[in-house]
Amino acid sequence: MISRREAALRLDIPLEMARRHDLPTRMSEHQLEAMRADPPAWLAQSWANRTGKKAVWVQLTCDVCGFTEAARPKKWWPAFTWMTCADHHPDDLPTVAAGLVRREIDGIGSRFVGIMDESPGDTVTS
Repeated sequence: MISRREAALRLDIPLEMARRHDLPTRMSEHQLEAMRADPPAWLAQSWANRTGKKAVWVQLTCDVCGFTEAARPKKWWPAFTWMTCADHHPDDLPTVAAGLVRREIDGIGSRFVGIMDESPGDTVTS
């Protein structure tokens, strides 16, 4: 049996949509495959409306320890050079290449810090 969240991940739909369309809290692999093979109208429409610009779910992986988590990407997430758990020290990552500066962005997923190594002119200050 898989959870509603896992079903939403595999169907590539938001968890809110899975709730709104009454996906059960637990479903079998067979039920999920049947839904993929013959999707209800709302699911087919959701897939048809996809522009492909932004994934519904992304897999975050710590470049230090390998911990992974599925998360809904936010519009403001830039392309990260590194991804690390918040409890790792910055020295656990490779050193910054010459001529680049490192910027950390907290609050990625439930426990990640996004790291961007960029040219000094690309850095945006708040």
